[in-house]
Amino acid sequence: MRFPVARPRRLRASKLIRDAVAETSLDSSDFIYPIFVKPSGPREPISSMPGQYRWPVGEELVKHVEEALSLGVNKVILFGVVPDEVKDSQGSPGYDPQGVVPKAIRLLKEVFGDKLLIFADVCLCEYTEHGHCGVVRERRGRWYVDNDETIKLYAKEAVVYADAGADFVAPSGMMDGQVAEIRKALDAHGFHDVGIMAYSAKYASAFYGPFRVAAASAPKFGDRRTYQMDPRNAYEAVKEV
Repeated sequence: MRFPVARPRRLRASKLIRDAVAETSLDSSDFIYPIFVKPSGPREPISSMPGQYRWPVGEELVKHVEEALSLGVNKVILFGVVPDEVKDSQGSPGYDPQGVVPKAIRLLKEVFGDKLLIFADVCLCEYTEHGHCGVVRERRGRWYVDNDETIKLYAKEAVVYADAGADFVAPSGMMDGQVAEIRKALDAHGFHDVGIMAYSAKYASAFYGPFRVAAASAPKFGDRRTYQMDPRNAYEAVKEV
């Protein structure tokens, strides 16, 4: 018995046909727009990202988000940028209830309500004087990030953002156990409905260079290879997730 030859190319014959059978579609509602917010002053151009700015919490930020909504982009993720003089070794500006990100969340929720889904980055690199993603300690002449102490601060930060009105918190520091610690803290404070979007497999990559300029979060010493993943490893990503 002979079987007919398959002709899958029939399903590629025109754009309309290709669109009709597409397995993956992408439109504006799929995007999460990163916005860098600062406490005050005029908007500030980001040298590493031409056409992008650090936005002061206020009218300019609101107008910018309105423009995004008009294009169908209804999700934003907020990254805080603060002056060097307020940073410290513990990254305390990151979990200050009156900090730049909580203020931005409250403003945007007040103006846009449920029309806008707000994600808030949870990390400390933007707020520490040394630029690393957690609390730095020294042992036998070498520095390291104290994992367990750091995730406690991540949890504190997440609760502050949830209390301000964030729909999702997004831990990006690549500390072991960060998601469990944040979930426990959110639930303990009654924020059962706040979601977590984790950067569970994050590589120590040069592609983050422009972001580090935007957030003023580059490490003052060393690098992040002791806690972000080795780019040579793919199977390890599954373990991390």
